[in-house]
Amino acid sequence: MDAASTAGTADKVRGAGVVVTGAGGGIGAALARRFAEQGARVVVNDLDLARIEPLAKEIGGTAVAGDASGIVEAAQEALGGTVDVYCANAGLASPGDAFADEEVWAAAWDVNVMAHVRAARALLPQWLERGSGRFVTTASAAGLLTMIGAAPYSVTKHGAVAFAEWLSLTYRHRGVKVHAICPQGVRTDMLTAAGSAGELVLAPGAIEPDAVADALFDAMAADRFLVLPHPEVAGYYQARAADPDRWIGNMNRLQQKWEGVSGA
Repeated sequence: MDAASTAGTADKVRGAGVVVTGAGGGIGAALARRFAEQGARVVVNDLDLARIEPLAKEIGGTAVAGDASGIVEAAQEALGGTVDVYCANAGLASPGDAFADEEVWAAAWDVNVMAHVRAARALLPQWLERGSGRFVTTASAAGLLTMIGAAPYSVTKHGAVAFAEWLSLTYRHRGVKVHAICPQGVRTDMLTAAGSAGELVLAPGAIEPDAVADALFDAMAADRFLVLPHPEVAGYYQARAADPDRWIGNMNRLQQKWEGVSGA
């Protein structure tokens, strides 16, 4: 991130009340640290209080444990009544195919999509009344493309991107800014959980969580919706739209390669 972007974004977040869900590690922790470094007042969230208390102490923030779907009110209280930036970062990797258990599909839908919907419901009335607010969705390149071996994850990350896009096109003229972070491999526990498919597709180009924070702050400086820590994803996204059959054929060959490696 260049100096001009850093300065421009710092002006936008200095003193702001920021919430980061799923902040117990990985991308969430990197986002929380970056916002705190830029002068924001940060609430970090995770299901497990023990995972976020050290981070809250490190950055001078506040730890609010609990389900990401229902922590807006507690976060508002911790921030003196106002949330300026909400980072819907909590997510489930959810590998599996079309035969994955109903419970796996339901959990992925609840965390990867409905938690964002519930947060927006709670935040939008205040944001629309005052004419400002920023909603950051941690989705995935899988939400623009797909991911072999992970049907629940791919489908629900598409849903997360679609909801973020809908928020942006509906409310941007009323001061609500929306960003959808869509990385490929990031060196986190979620990459490990992706198993052999992640090793084949994501691990070779994996980046550190700090690089994701860099990309978000660049996008915030430019008021850009899509956040692509892996710039090549833009080309893949264009190719997919231009020739879906060719793109699906290429992905099917990757699927076959994975099946040969993993015995899937």
